[in-house]
Order: sequence, then C-alpha cells, then structure tokens
Amino acid sequence: MTRVTPAVLAAALLAAPAAACPFCSPAGETLAGEVGQADFILFGSLGNPQRDPADPTAFNKGTTDLTVELVIKDHESVKGKKVVTLPKYIPADPKQPNLKHLIFFKLYNGVLDPYRGEGVPANSDLPKYLKGAIAVRGKAAGDRLAYFFDYLENPDLVISSDAYSEFGYAEYKEVRELTDRWKTDAAKPAQLLTWLKDPNTRATRFGLYGLLLGHCGKQDDAKAIRALLDDPMRSYTSGLDGVLAGYVMLDKQAGWDHLMRLVGDPKKDFSERYAGLRTVRYFWENRPDIIPKEQVLAAMRVLMDQSDLADLPIEDLRKWRTWELTPAVIGLAARESHGGIPIVRRAILKFALAAQKADPNNKAAADFVAAARQRDARQVEFLETLLRDEERPANPSPAPAPKS
Repeated sequence: MTRVTPAVLAAALLAAPAAACPFCSPAGETLAGEVGQADFILFGSLGNPQRDPADPTAFNKGTTDLTVELVIKDHESVKGKKVVTLPKYIPADPKQPNLKHLIFFKLYNGVLDPYRGEGVPANSDLPKYLKGAIAVRGKAAGDRLAYFFDYLENPDLVISSDAYSEFGYAEYKEVRELTDRWKTDAAKPAQLLTWLKDPNTRATRFGLYGLLLGHCGKQDDAKAIRALLDDPMRSYTSGLDGVLAGYVMLDKQAGWDHLMRLVGDPKKDFSERYAGLRTVRYFWENRPDIIPKEQVLAAMRVLMDQSDLADLPIEDLRKWRTWELTPAVIGLAARESHGGIPIVRRAILKFALAAQKADPNNKAAADFVAAARQRDARQVEFLETLLRDEERPANPSPAPAPKS
C-alpha cells in the first residue's frame, strides 16, 4: 500500500479539471467572475442580528442588517438604500468587531439570497480591488493580468487569493503575453525573485512565481534559483514544478541536468519526483521549442523505471500517443517491481489497448492485449469502455431535429 497510495493520490489530481496556468491551483470562481452572476453586490458593516422568534435555536434563521457603505453592483431593488436586511442571523465576531463584508446577492421571485460573503478588515483594499478587477475584465490579457500581479502579495488574504486565482484561470498564452512585456523591465524579475526568497511567501505561489521568472528573467536569475533549490534550509515541495521549469527556461543545460538528476533519483521523496514529472510534462505540452520531445521522452523513460509513480508517465505517454514506445511500456509488465502493482499494470494495459486501436498492426500491443483478455476479459472490456468514454467530447453537439 505504501508504494501504491501516493500514485493513487496523484492520479486523482490528474483527474481534476486542469488549470490553464500550468503550475497554479485556483479555487472557486473569482470575485470579478462572480460579478456577472450576482444581481447586485454591496459592501458594508453587519449589525443588529436578530434570531427568528419562531425558532430561536436555529443556527442562522433570523435577520441581520447590512449598513451599505459602497455599492459595487447596483440593482433597482436596493437603489438608494442605506440599510439592507439580510434573511440570515449573523452574530458579530467578538475577535473581529470591526469586520467589513462584501456580499453577493441574487433575487428569486423577490426573495433576497445573500449567497456569498467575504469578511475583511475595516481598512481592506477589497472594494477598490474589486472595482478595478471589474474595470480590467474586458481589457487585453497583458493589461488584465498586470493589474492582478500587483495584488498577488496583498496582506488581505481574500484579495491575494483572488488575484492568484485570476492567474490560475488565465490561458498560458495570456501569461506569456504579460511576461513578454517584462523582458525589458528589471523590476518585475527582481520582485519575483524577492518573493521566491521570502520565507513568508505562501508555498502555493512558488510554482507561479518560478514560471513567471523563467519567462522574463536573466542568466543571473537562473543562478539565484539554483541557490534556492540547493539550500537545505528551504523546501519547494509545493510549487517545485514551476520553480524547476523557470530554472530550465533560464539555463536550459544546467536546469535540465538538475531536473534529470531529481527525477532519476528513487531516493528522492515521491512528491519531489512527481513535481519533476509535472515539469517534464510542461515542456512537452507547452514548450517543445525549449526542450525537444526526444529529450522529454528520455525523461519519461527514467520516470517509468520507478514503480511507485510509473503509472503516471505511462498515462501521459498514452495521451501523447507515443506508440513508438510500446515495447518499452509493455516490457515493464514483466518486471517484478512493476507487474505486481495493479495500478501500474492497469496503466500498461490501457496504453496497449490504445496503441492497438491506433495501429492494428502493432503486434506487441496486440499480443499483450490478447494475453490480458485471456486472463481477465472483464477487466479488458471495462478499460475499453473507459477509453471510449475518454474519447467522447465533453459537450457533444445535439442531434439534429428530424425533418418534418
């Protein structure tokens, strides 16, 4: 179980919807994105909480007044109102008596639904931030992301998390559009390197900052990244993938050699080698202009040799349709270290099924599938169904209406 469990967990991550930014993990809808869904948005202070007299023990049944200090998005039903009564009991927090609230509302048949609220300190930049976020929503990607960049390390967690999510949902080409502007701006690489060095920077940001620095930094920045990676007092387990990618982009030879040593060392922690796999994957899917695909495949061979994560590179190779590696992938099943692990053997079988379908003359794949079908026909049929489902479009076009 100790060998299989990490791979299972990583596979679950792979199954989740991938963020457009390669090394970001946004959470939920951004505030600016929520604007279009809300009927109106208000900012102010909560007060006068009253429990429902008919059910005084209920958790949040009752009312609370919102004293409106700023209207972010207006609506006819609240136009000009200084106080809006929420249909929920929200007691004051004695630890944060001066808390302000940004609240998103919907109206259902005239009934008020305050469906999302963000509590922030009284001096928060949140109203200013959100108004600016709305203003740049329709602008060019470089202008939009430049705005959110300035808030990535804002002391208000609501703001900084939202700015990070904006990067997470941005397309990779948009991130590159932004960093192309910074190649002549020494201040931005310096800022990114400062954040990477700062022990107070949240670990979830390292991947994004490393990636951005890789696009706009110089040779000296590569040396600085390497010093951070070699520092025994630091740990970049979270975000290590983006930092490694940035290192390779700034110094292709030294960075790739470092990456290969990491992924080829089975003594390294699983999470570090998995981060290395994500970095290798990035260069195949996004930057073959930096690392040729032949080099990527060589790295994947190294990763396949490690039984505790072999299923992950095998799955990637299947999705990349690298059928020329069929003998190497199928050969793993005969190894005691690999063949006895169900999730690895299943990945090998899925690869063989896909390879056989792509090329019926692929004898190695056909022979492997035939032998597997003899052992367990139901498993083969199940995996064939999974592969067919994977090939179906996520939103198939509706069937044409019959002609009258």
